[in-house]
Amino acid sequence: MSTALYRRYRPETFADVIGQEHVTEPLMQALRTGRVGHAYLFSGPRGCGKTTSARILARCLNCAAGPTPTPCGTCDSCVALARGGAGTVDVIEIDAASHGGVDDARDLRERASYGPAQSRYKIYIIDEAHMVTSQGFNALLKIVEEPPEHVKFIFATTEPEKVIGTIRSRTHHYPFRLVPPARLQAYTESLCRQEGVAVAPGVLSFVVRAGGGSVRDSLSVLDQLIAGSGDEGLTYESAAALLGFTDSELLDATIEALSAADAAAVFRAIDRVVETGLDPRRFVEDLLERLRDLIVVEAIQEGAGQVLRHLPEDQIERMRRQASAFGAGALSRAADIVNSGLTEMTGATAPRLQLELIAARVLLPGAAGEAGYAARLDRLERRLEVGGVPSAAAAPAAPPSFVPPAPPVAAATPPAVAVAPALPPDAAPPVAAEPSVTAPVEEAPVADSAPVAAEASAPRGPGGIDTDALRRSWPDVLAKLFEMRRGTWTLVSQNAQIAEYDGSRLLLALSTTGLADAFRRGPHAEYVRQALIDVLGVDARVEGVPGDVPALDHPAPSAAGAADPEGEHRPDPGPPAPGPAADPAAFGVVASSSSRGQAPSWSDAPPPPDSAPAWASPLEQAKATVAEEIEQEQVRAPRVVDDTAISDDDESIDDLTDVGLPVVERILGGTVIREDPR
Repeated sequence: MSTALYRRYRPETFADVIGQEHVTEPLMQALRTGRVGHAYLFSGPRGCGKTTSARILARCLNCAAGPTPTPCGTCDSCVALARGGAGTVDVIEIDAASHGGVDDARDLRERASYGPAQSRYKIYIIDEAHMVTSQGFNALLKIVEEPPEHVKFIFATTEPEKVIGTIRSRTHHYPFRLVPPARLQAYTESLCRQEGVAVAPGVLSFVVRAGGGSVRDSLSVLDQLIAGSGDEGLTYESAAALLGFTDSELLDATIEALSAADAAAVFRAIDRVVETGLDPRRFVEDLLERLRDLIVVEAIQEGAGQVLRHLPEDQIERMRRQASAFGAGALSRAADIVNSGLTEMTGATAPRLQLELIAARVLLPGAAGEAGYAARLDRLERRLEVGGVPSAAAAPAAPPSFVPPAPPVAAATPPAVAVAPALPPDAAPPVAAEPSVTAPVEEAPVADSAPVAAEASAPRGPGGIDTDALRRSWPDVLAKLFEMRRGTWTLVSQNAQIAEYDGSRLLLALSTTGLADAFRRGPHAEYVRQALIDVLGVDARVEGVPGDVPALDHPAPSAAGAADPEGEHRPDPGPPAPGPAADPAAFGVVASSSSRGQAPSWSDAPPPPDSAPAWASPLEQAKATVAEEIEQEQVRAPRVVDDTAISDDDESIDDLTDVGLPVVERILGGTVIREDPR
């Protein structure tokens, strides 16, 4: 018949108490200076050393050489109060769970008036003090407040808030805490060496987890494992099976399947959990702890071993690979889902069903809304980095202008020369057919000689995001913009299209020049920039330029050269001259507004063809027109208009027939549903 480990190794001095230095050191100092109080309250979780410390304090007070912080261990009092000692009549331990009534308190009060039989003090250790009734505490109040010189009280409890305030205020309160895992694991390892038991790696971490920071509970678990061990000592498999913990290989397989979104492998792992008899709730707890460890590894990288001391280095290395496959956002989202599912599993009648539902929620590809943005962005960046999304070089070359796709063009065609789609059978041919819209290659500038090569070398933004990837994510950006500012969302969603993104600048083509000016004057660009940051993590300068926006409610151009109101044919502009980013021709956008079926503005209309010199070809005329517009834009851009100055051509508000919202409707060409104060 062996004695339990927690009894054989019960501390006999304050120096032997582990993990409670914040309590033992002040008590030892009070014993050195002789400032010992008459009543103490020791509180804290079970098995952390409250009652043991109370016995050590009684031993220090009644030692023949004391009061002293280090009892001699040889006097009659020290021997009687040592491990396995017979005890002494002057140190009385009372279990308040069975002696907490008012009659027990009155009996204690009467006995306390008598002096000690053979020791210096009569010490009452009242365990589970929170079980004393209110009447019992009231009966003790007077003697606890003003006890005789030879009486000391030590209350020990796990629930100090249930001790009435009048008692707590008359005691010195010392809160005990759970022992840290690293300290407790080192302590159990030293006990195994003293017992001569071989321990496999990872077993003591199971013991510490099962003990939950309680020294007594941990020693009880270790005692159980030692009792059932064979000649080989404590093995990892037997400890995991006995304590119900999940095997590390099963956890690794589950984590890797979740990171790869392999639903079949995940549900096979769940089937293994059930078939091997593991508790599904315990498996979810282990999975949550593994996700927490992965978050730590992802955050600390090389220094993770200093925080996760209970894990071997090879396991930490595997966890680094698992964390990189998951991503920080996906890890945080998975941990939140598993944590919520663990709460829902409390009292569940079908734990396997709950476990499968948790796995299904984790496997969802980043749920819609703000909670899934980080996980979705992680997956997008990883796919872009490994080439999961087709790059610009591998994608088919897109037409340079923002009009419906035209028929395939030969590779030698200059990029800025638009090719007219086929005319309907009943449509009349263009009036002026002699100007050719397909100019020779030698007339095009060298910089614009190969649209496919230019598209292939298009720069990419952070995480490999290019113009195509930005267009694919544009609906998410618009959804975020809808939450931030409805006015900007209306302007951008109905009238704008992505023109180009070079990694630091995003150009939006707006359907009219007026809308482009309104976009540049207002705060719309800043709102679009903030939406890009929130959704994609892309910080780019946003600019608006006039251009064609394909939409269902806008008629598409029927030919590359559209007829103007006078019935004359206007050819498409040729390759653009170098200019600022606001040049619409840089993206193949036709400058004429009449090609969209709208009335041309006198400021936008190019000079008539007959006004050019005889030697100028239609292509040269288009170049001159675009160059002139660029020059005018450069002159107008830096000028700051003083809105407070009154001009002769300003409209008078008294003569206007509509003001306020009707003016906005007239300028933007839309219908105002309501005015947003934001």
